[in-house]
Amino acid sequence: MTARTTALDAGVRTAMQSVSATAKRGLGDPALAELVQIRASQLNHCAFCLDMHLTLARKQGVSERQLDLLAAWEEAGEAFDARERAALALTESITVLTEGYVPDEVYEEASRHFDAPRLAHLIALITAINSWNRLMVTRRIPPGSTP
Repeated sequence: MTARTTALDAGVRTAMQSVSATAKRGLGDPALAELVQIRASQLNHCAFCLDMHLTLARKQGVSERQLDLLAAWEEAGEAFDARERAALALTESITVLTEGYVPDEVYEEASRHFDAPRLAHLIALITAINSWNRLMVTRRIPPGSTP
């Protein structure tokens, strides 16, 4: 097996951190931001990001019930409200582009729960965590390490 680089250019790291922080701030809901980042990280099998965002979610007051049921949020009944469900559906559609695009109905549902600026920040946050996931998974950065 070829050795994988653990290097990440400092400029890239800083730019990525800035995008993530700006998107999270603009969304204005730190707990929801963590749920979205955890769900994308589950789909992308990124143990590094799961470890980090599960810790942050708990600090933001996300319930253990929501964390336990997040992988099956569509079947979790009242564990997630309509706004959270819309954000999670958008997260899945952006993360797994199986149709080649985000379906109109998913986008329209998200736009019912988020005004245009918050929706733009949500999309940026989902895009950023997907980029982080790919950076970590490609390099096989283990949970708890310094990226």
